[in-house]
This record gives sequence, C-alpha cells and structure tokens, in this order.
Amino acid sequence: MPKGYVIARAKVSNATLWAAYAAKASEAIKQYGGTPLVRGGQMTIGEGEGRARNVVIEFKDFESAKAYVNSPEYAAARKEREGAGEIDIVVVEGV
Repeated sequence: MPKGYVIARAKVSNATLWAAYAAKASEAIKQYGGTPLVRGGQMTIGEGEGRARNVVIEFKDFESAKAYVNSPEYAAARKEREGAGEIDIVVVEGV
C-alpha cells in the first residue's frame, strides 16, 4: 500500500507565533502516526518561486495523512499560526 505524505511550503513572518504552531502541529503529527522527513533545513530553489521553509511528513497511507490535516488537533495548531506567515499544504499519495 502506498504511503501518504503531507508536503508544506511556508514563508514565516513571525517566528514566535510559528514556533507555537509547530509545537502543536508536532503533537498532532505524532498522534496520527506521522514521521517528519524534511523540516526546515538548508534549501535552494531549482525552479519557480519556492519558499524558505519546506516540510515533508510521511504517514502509513494517504487516508492517515488526510486524517491528520483534517483533524481537530491540527485545526488547533492552525489557530496558533494566524499572523505567523503563509503556507501551502498538500496531501499526496506515494508511489
């Protein structure tokens, strides 16, 4: 069965608020069985606009990844992120 992935690209404008969001999101990731594969770190733009912060989280399957993104626990984390920056998040199925 293919794994599920949550891929996020972010631009942080308030590091303090973002840290509170990241702490709550990390708790939800664990609760839904996710494993962060990429979280920040060094990056370079190969093509397109890009964003400074990139995250890839692996889940056992696509449904688990969707459950995390749509969970009440992650919704609580999102509230902490208000005013902290911009983010694009997608849920994808692995090969």
